[in-house]
Amino acid sequence: MNEKTPLDFWNERFEKEEYVFGTRPNAFLVSQAHRFAPGQRVLCVADGEGRNGVYLAGLGVDVLSIDFSPVALEKARRLADERGVKIETREVDLYAYDWPEAAFDMVAAIFIQFAPPEQRGRIFEGMKKCLKPGGQIVLQGYRPEQLEYKTGGPPVAENMYTAEMLREAFADMEILHLREHDSVIEEGPGHAGMSALVDMVVRKR
Repeated sequence: MNEKTPLDFWNERFEKEEYVFGTRPNAFLVSQAHRFAPGQRVLCVADGEGRNGVYLAGLGVDVLSIDFSPVALEKARRLADERGVKIETREVDLYAYDWPEAAFDMVAAIFIQFAPPEQRGRIFEGMKKCLKPGGQIVLQGYRPEQLEYKTGGPPVAENMYTAEMLREAFADMEILHLREHDSVIEEGPGHAGMSALVDMVVRKR
């Protein structure tokens, strides 16, 4: 019997009619809306069913929404149509992605914690590479304490972030915002309830 691949897992998860992580954008991303301006080129990393990319497109930015799952990207395009906005979607394996150099003004990386530590650094470096000078990364993730809440995210402490870890990983960038907190989030059935979070905004020098 063949084992289920990661792609099988995500496609099956997204195949249901409902949006696993809801259709509303991430609250931290919304709180950072002032950083996005019409005409910017924005990369949404592992954007799933498109809730964040579609929201940003509504702000007038030019969005490229990338994800591993074609099923999720189809739902992202459907959501964009429903909201009357345009996003570009691309099926991408982040472990093998050829990150374009200095191609984006902003990167949104919201709950991309499928990546184990040995792959996470490569993804972080790719996000830096694809930013133009002065460009920013807006990131939110779970801290290891999330395992106690069990309200979302992978059940793997090593995949989680801490402020200290992010400060070290992005030491070559200007940290504009870095905060750990416990807050209630309501993002569909996939992320619901009190959560151990860390928020970060960094700027490329």
